[in-house]
Amino acid sequence: MSKKDKQKQARIGNKVYEAEMFRLQTELVKLQEWVRASGARVVVIFEGRDAAGKGGTIKRITEYLSPRVARVAALPAPTDRERGQWYYQRYVAHLPAPGEIVLFDRSWYNRAGVEKVMGFCTPEEHSRFLRQTPIFEQMLIDDGILLRKYWFSVSDDEQLKRFRSRMNDPVRQWKLSPMDLESVYRWEDYSRAKDEMMVHTDTALSPWFVVESDVKKHARLNMISHLLSTLDYEEVPRPKVSLPKHPIESGNYHRPPRSLSKYVPDHVATLIRTDH
Repeated sequence: MSKKDKQKQARIGNKVYEAEMFRLQTELVKLQEWVRASGARVVVIFEGRDAAGKGGTIKRITEYLSPRVARVAALPAPTDRERGQWYYQRYVAHLPAPGEIVLFDRSWYNRAGVEKVMGFCTPEEHSRFLRQTPIFEQMLIDDGILLRKYWFSVSDDEQLKRFRSRMNDPVRQWKLSPMDLESVYRWEDYSRAKDEMMVHTDTALSPWFVVESDVKKHARLNMISHLLSTLDYEEVPRPKVSLPKHPIESGNYHRPPRSLSKYVPDHVATLIRTDH
């Protein structure tokens, strides 16, 4: 699809988007309960350029899930100690136990992208990564881990547009760093690194799935729908819960005076006064 065709692409309406997102989130809850009951281990890798929409998609996936079952692994830059470890070691520590889902917001593929482009690893380390990663992932899959890898693909124009929108947004400025700006100036370098990564790590056993993400809402729905379609989960019967019509009171409990407790100030009351 050409850039002009993408611009003309019909966009989903808000009502349809919200309805479908809620339906998919309902299925994600079913997936969670199946993972918990079956002891499955699920790993989902989110990779792609900065501002490609990974974080927003992860937020929608986890919105209604239990943090005890589904957790996000977003690792900071490695420490000096971690730099001396086996490269995959700090990621292995975040792999799921039985009954858990782990979403990697960037992963061991940092070595194929930012580390390669910015010179944070040596050519030998990069070459070793490309050679060892398919073996490493085969080990995970052979051990029973359900591994899914998604690459969020955003155009250069859309990425720059999103960076500009962050510059003056007080709640999103933290998302814009000097490293992000480097990705604009080194667009072709990142493209070459991504292409090389795909050649070596897009395998039959552990394929990459590309998510076109110039339209964020489309990307979220497409990615979540695809993820659910690749996992052979089923709805787990839940025990029926019955609630009394009213709280059960014995008559022997007397609440302490309010004066003994420290309550937070009623900030909302000040807003209501200024609103009238």
